[in-house]
This record gives sequence, C-alpha cells and structure tokens, in this order.
Amino acid sequence: MKNLTTVLALLVFCMAKVPAQENIKVLMVLTSHDELGTTGKKTGFWIEEFATPYYFLKDKGVDITIATPKGGQAPIDPKSNDPSFQTESTKRYFKDNETQNKIKNTLKLSSVKEEQYDAVFYPGGHGPLWDLANDRHSIALLESFNKSKKPMALICHAPSALKYVKDENGNPLVKGKKVAGFSNSEEEAVKLTKVIPFLVEDMLTDNGGIYQKGPDWSSFVVKEGNLITGQNPQSSEEAVALLYNMVVEAKR
Repeated sequence: MKNLTTVLALLVFCMAKVPAQENIKVLMVLTSHDELGTTGKKTGFWIEEFATPYYFLKDKGVDITIATPKGGQAPIDPKSNDPSFQTESTKRYFKDNETQNKIKNTLKLSSVKEEQYDAVFYPGGHGPLWDLANDRHSIALLESFNKSKKPMALICHAPSALKYVKDENGNPLVKGKKVAGFSNSEEEAVKLTKVIPFLVEDMLTDNGGIYQKGPDWSSFVVKEGNLITGQNPQSSEEAVALLYNMVVEAKR
C-alpha cells in the first residue's frame, strides 16, 4: 500500500482542481554523465523521468529551467529510448523540437540560484550516481532549497544527489526522514549492482534515512516535509503532482 500521506495529498490535489499557475518557476536538474562505469556503454538521464514531469508542469503554465553540471547537451540514457519504455510523454518529447533544443542547451548548474525558483525536480537515470552525487554546486543548491523550505523532488536514481547534502545542523539531510529511491532489488533486476559506484537504497540507509519501498516497478513516493522522493520511473507523475501542489499551496 502506498504511503498514506502521499495518497491523501494526491486526493486533495485532484479534488482542488488547481488552476494553471503561470507565475511558478521550477528548476529541473539533469546529469551530464554519459559513461556507464567501465562497461564501454552509455548512460545519462532516463527520458520518461524527465518528459512526464516536464509536460505536467509545462501544461500548467509553469516556467521551467533545465540545468546540468556541465551545461549544454544533457545525455539521454539510450536504454530509455527502447520502444518498450515509451509513454505518451516520451512520444511527445521526440516530436517536440523546442524541448529537444532545451536539452541540447542546458544551463550550467553553477549559474542558477535557489532564490530564482519555487521548487526543484531531479529526474533520474544512472548518470547522477557519478556526477550529481558529488557535484558541489548541486549539493549547495539542495542545501539552499532545504534551508528555504522549498519543495525538492528526486526520483529513481536521482536521490543519489542527496549523498553529501547536509541539513542546517550539519547532519545528512535524509537522517531520520522517510525516503525512497531505486531499490536494490530493482538494481539487481537490471544487473548493474556491480557496475555503479553505489546502491541508492544502501546510501540512503547508511545516511540515516528511513528507507521505504513499494513493489518493484510500481509508483511509490514519499513526502517528508519539503522533500519528495520517488522509487522508480513509474513514480515520476506522482512525484511531480505532489511538488506542484506544494508550490501552489505555498503561494495561496
């Protein structure tokens, strides 16, 4: 059963029929890393985990900025282009030249500031395990969003970006918090446990997080204060709906 808080929040969101908010600004942070360890294969961000939240927000009039550690082209994990993983959102993306151009010309993460945005969303893919987990600009950005109590959503492998993020007391941000992220069993299913630098589930637990999960490959999202974490690609819509609702409520 899904986290009760998450379910109730989504029910409130649906019942409220919140109108589009043209004055909302959301930052989306993608990986710049495209090498899958020493395998010689490519990785990057998972296209569905970007496309579904992006169009959810865009269709509500949200102003979206996309940034990466290096700026420029954000690499798409080639596996996420497989026909079996396509959704209405990904099909829309591959027909959307304007958004594809944004992915080719992302801003450098060092050039964006928390005060410019109402919330931040981190899509996953294996790439973040290598760069966003260690990127000082990403770490500082998340710490600033947390200090300002603004909504932060990270799904699938993107919670790896929380590895070195601290709270205002110098403790790991996830310590004592209920969190989700790509599970060990799901990583085992894709046969990459020996390839990636660390397992998301193990990292969150080692940092004192209260790791929670649902069935593999099913949407599972946890909300703890202003922090939203999702387990897998299937969690992208649920996570972005919570993030959007939180921003709208904060602006009322």
